Amino acid sequence: MDSRARVEATLAAGDVDRPAAGAWGHRYRDEWLPERLAQVTVERARRFEWDFVKFQPRATFFAEAFGAKYRSAGHSLRAPVIDEPPVKGLEDWQRLRLVNQEVMDDQVRALALVVEGLGDRVPVLQTVFSPLSVASYLVGRDNRKLVREMRANPDTVLPALDRIADALIDFSRQSVTAGAAGIFYAVSGFATPDAMPVAVYDELVFPTDLRIVEALPAAAWFNVVHLCGSHVNMDVGRRLPVQAVSYSIHNQGNPPLGEARRLTGKAVMGGLEQRGVLVGGPPESIKSQVQDAIASTGGRGLLLAPGCSVPPRAPEVNLRTMMEAAAAA
Repeated sequence: MDSRARVEATLAAGDVDRPAAGAWGHRYRDEWLPERLAQVTVERARRFEWDFVKFQPRATFFAEAFGAKYRSAGHSLRAPVIDEPPVKGLEDWQRLRLVNQEVMDDQVRALALVVEGLGDRVPVLQTVFSPLSVASYLVGRDNRKLVREMRANPDTVLPALDRIADALIDFSRQSVTAGAAGIFYAVSGFATPDAMPVAVYDELVFPTDLRIVEALPAAAWFNVVHLCGSHVNMDVGRRLPVQAVSYSIHNQGNPPLGEARRLTGKAVMGGLEQRGVLVGGPPESIKSQVQDAIASTGGRGLLLAPGCSVPPRAPEVNLRTMMEAAAAA
């Protein structure tokens, strides 16, 4: 089996020769130059023999498209920084518009270079943040304030989120046209009762999530929803028309992989503790987590991966150990 066949069989809950596996993480210095980011992504995908690539642009670029002024921290281990968030009050939500299309186009171009470099047998996913996740960067990552404003003033905040959604739909379609197998739709810390009651998410947020995913072209055959955080609401994964659900089994209150498969009816992506064993090892713990993921799912419908982005300080030997353990399964 080659990588694409392995992923296709996994999404169909079919037999595979071994688990499909991949990992991703930020390369903070490389992320400011699309061509350099594409080159590094292709090099790492080949070196580790990943079965799928979750393209990892800088997390701030969606907010930059809507007026946020982020800059490089100048350090390989530090994320971009912002001097002043552009959204400070309700009037800023009313004025919010897409003002920097170029930064979006850069990421589409970079993804196209990755697809060209890897060929059509290694599926590449474009990262797409949910509108609320984009908004988090617009308010300086003050998620509590963001949720309060959305709930208190939905007539003002929701139209702004809809304008963000329109841009994300266009970006997703362009990415698929550029060769993406689908999108990695990241809901960062909001699809959980820790952020807001489930009923509030269902009323104010989920319809926009659904609109974005339903707008994907038919050529998007490999779409993943990433539920980031603790106590994540697996029903979001069940109801969105995606092929797989990504989350961390190591966050508090999250179900085992096999249970998530049962709850959602989808393939599951995860199993590896990204800030634990993939950073600190030891090899035996990495191998144990790979074996546990396989045991939890019976080896079906499993995309072996970290629960979220792997920190840049993670040693390459640990990523190799993960892939070697998958190959030996």
